[in-house]
Amino acid sequence: MKKVLLIEDDKDVRENTADILELANYQVVTAENGFCGVQKAKQHVPDIVVCDIMMPRMDGYEVLEVLQENNNTAGIPFIFLTAKTSRSDMRFGMNLGADDYVTKPFEEKELLEAIECRLKKNEFLKKEIIKNIKGITTFLEEASRRLDLEELINEYGPKEYKKDDFLFWEGDGAHFLYYIESGTIKTYKGTESGKEFVTGIFSAGDFVGQLSLLNSNGTFVETATVMEDAVVCAVPKDSFTKLLYSNQVVSKKFLAMLSNNLINVQEHLVDMAYASVRQRAAKALLELYEKGIILDKINGGVGIPREDFAGIIGTATETAIRTLSDFKEEGLITTDHGRRIVLLNREALRRVADFK
Repeated sequence: MKKVLLIEDDKDVRENTADILELANYQVVTAENGFCGVQKAKQHVPDIVVCDIMMPRMDGYEVLEVLQENNNTAGIPFIFLTAKTSRSDMRFGMNLGADDYVTKPFEEKELLEAIECRLKKNEFLKKEIIKNIKGITTFLEEASRRLDLEELINEYGPKEYKKDDFLFWEGDGAHFLYYIESGTIKTYKGTESGKEFVTGIFSAGDFVGQLSLLNSNGTFVETATVMEDAVVCAVPKDSFTKLLYSNQVVSKKFLAMLSNNLINVQEHLVDMAYASVRQRAAKALLELYEKGIILDKINGGVGIPREDFAGIIGTATETAIRTLSDFKEEGLITTDHGRRIVLLNREALRRVADFK
């Protein structure tokens, strides 16, 4: 049973509206003014709030602002129930984050339909997003339809890339966010000496280019190239920014989708400062295995150039090769077809990675 918080200072309206909602099979919590409404919202965390605007102690606008600032209540759908029907009043409330207006006097059907509609939209926002092309596409389509946005996916579709193709170059205008459906993508920055500093290796389910879209210069901060034939989808920057700013809950969900490597980046920086080459190499091998980029005896994968591996762990190519040779002699890894790494003992590699 869904829980509705009804905030209304007029006793007759409050009781009559509560009866309507209870007969429609909603659990109803009532509050006689805005201040009490905020307290009950925090206490009961309802599925939806229906709130009058003109009230003593705290008006409806203030209630909405306070609830938006609280992490536990910010995502709750909010409907104004009010006699204030001017366009400026409605626009002001919507700009604050209200989801809908129901004007007094109202028809029973009108109120119930508004509540049902907003609850359905909120259910969509709570759904777990499946990180594949179907899941991402569904999310964009549903966000567009349910949040009354313009169509977000006109330019959204898969494109095939061959090995050594480029998705984007450092310094190019950042107009797209890229989602990897299959294949392997490497990102790197160029150095003054002409060498490549590898910033990441990504596989199916990862996004690339997200930080560049937030770059104030509007350009990509790194280059992305294809290591293994890939299918990649480009999400236009306009769609990306609409999702970020259209709705607080959508923003959180989309940012969570984009954060696939940000924590790893932070951990990688700490490792670069404090971990030994052996530790960094062991961690990198395990991470690349999890992404399906290198092999074990059972699972397939793709190879990785030694210079790229050296870039990942932040050392010279010769040092990286020597460390891999040590791992090979210790029976932790072997090589296949000359250049492809095969993991033999992941548990032992984890012990190396976790060594203090």
